[in-house]
Amino acid sequence: MSDKEIHTYDVVVIGAGPVGENVADRSRAAGLSTVIVESELVGGECSYWACEPSKALLRPVLLYGEAARFPGVGGAVTGPLDADAVLKHRDRTSADWNDRDQVDWLDSACIDLVRGHGRLDGPRRVTVHTPEGGIVRLAARHAVAVCTGTSAALPPLPGLDALRPWTSREATSAREVPDRLAILGAGVVAVEMATAWRGLGAQVTLIARESRLLGRVEAFAADLVADRLREAGVTLHVGTTIETAERAGGPDDAVHITLADGTRLVADELLLATGRAPRTEDIGLETVGLTPGEWLGVDDAYAVTAVDGEWLYAVGDVNRRALLTHQGKYQARIAGAAIAARARGLALDTGRWGAHAGTADLEAVPQVVFTDPEIAAVGLTTEDAARAGRTVDVVDYEIGRVAGAIQHDPGYRGHARVLIDPERRVIVGATFAGAGVAELLHSATVAIAGEVPIDRLWHAVPSFPTISEIWLRLLETYRDQRV
Repeated sequence: MSDKEIHTYDVVVIGAGPVGENVADRSRAAGLSTVIVESELVGGECSYWACEPSKALLRPVLLYGEAARFPGVGGAVTGPLDADAVLKHRDRTSADWNDRDQVDWLDSACIDLVRGHGRLDGPRRVTVHTPEGGIVRLAARHAVAVCTGTSAALPPLPGLDALRPWTSREATSAREVPDRLAILGAGVVAVEMATAWRGLGAQVTLIARESRLLGRVEAFAADLVADRLREAGVTLHVGTTIETAERAGGPDDAVHITLADGTRLVADELLLATGRAPRTEDIGLETVGLTPGEWLGVDDAYAVTAVDGEWLYAVGDVNRRALLTHQGKYQARIAGAAIAARARGLALDTGRWGAHAGTADLEAVPQVVFTDPEIAAVGLTTEDAARAGRTVDVVDYEIGRVAGAIQHDPGYRGHARVLIDPERRVIVGATFAGAGVAELLHSATVAIAGEVPIDRLWHAVPSFPTISEIWLRLLETYRDQRV
């Protein structure tokens, strides 16, 4: 490709993570010529630095903890985890940070790939600066989809560059276990990485500016996680933050930390898990009248609302509707269908359940936090309902009272809560905390997304003895509360 020639496609996608791949797949399947632009590895953050490597680190830790607590098994679990073996497993899961298989998939789907940094260059135009120093100019007949995701949002600590902190990327790709790890943050990345690295042998200190961990989940679930972290040996400092931090340099090169409450700490590595920022600061937004570095507001078909012509789409984390890989892929399927429909001159089906309207990223967003215990949640929490002024009936049940829970742990600690709209008699929120609860989540998601009436759920009979029996117990509790 020459520097001056313009290469025209029906669709240009910026970002080849799971979201960009799915947009490209849907548009190509509809017969539209498609090119995807990627500045790093095809497969994106989830494949190499987030979902997959983090779970590869966490699963052995969680399995070890569960086995160590089980009668007849605990005595056979001796010695620490083999950290080197776990890290090698993580490397395999991340394909050793080689994207050859992902590139082969693009080839099989007839999707062209241009490697380099893509920037908008006016309406329907993208300029790519390649690693070799060349320039590739692309034009889109129908749509440009921005699928660049997010990056770590770092706090304004003095001397940040010299501090050389970990972000989520370093935390999931580290080559060895640090002796001492300090983590600033209270969200999912913070608690999952505290769980993983403590299980692999690091001394972990977790510093949370908030008064509790996991502020977006039900408090009972967050408290169970905090209790288990403490039992595992993680030191928690809540309601405070880092005042100063600096690397000593020299042979020790430790990080010396002072907290706002005066506490002094020393760590070998400092993970800053303080949120995410959109990767829009250098993608040419100014050339189409938008502000670099901002989140991109979209309609329910994921077209950017501040740009006329319905040609620019923002899909996945970059639009801030739901910062989760599975939700981004859901958006991509809808956006791809919308792009294809508009390319054919068809009117979009944008009704509530329409093929070109996203609703699941607003009303029934499922998420699993892979800690000990697991947290699985979808829909509203009690705090969400209170903020929205919505009246809900709250139904609670201890999961350990369900026969199937004993199959996981005779001393099972876990709790379930559902929120029910008393007028419509449908579930609008569900949270489960405990071992093995992740597999309960899709049934809750179906119940909420499908607005299944409580009277119908009575006829969905759970198998005995499984943890899914919690559904029966919750319904019975709700019935008794209303008598």
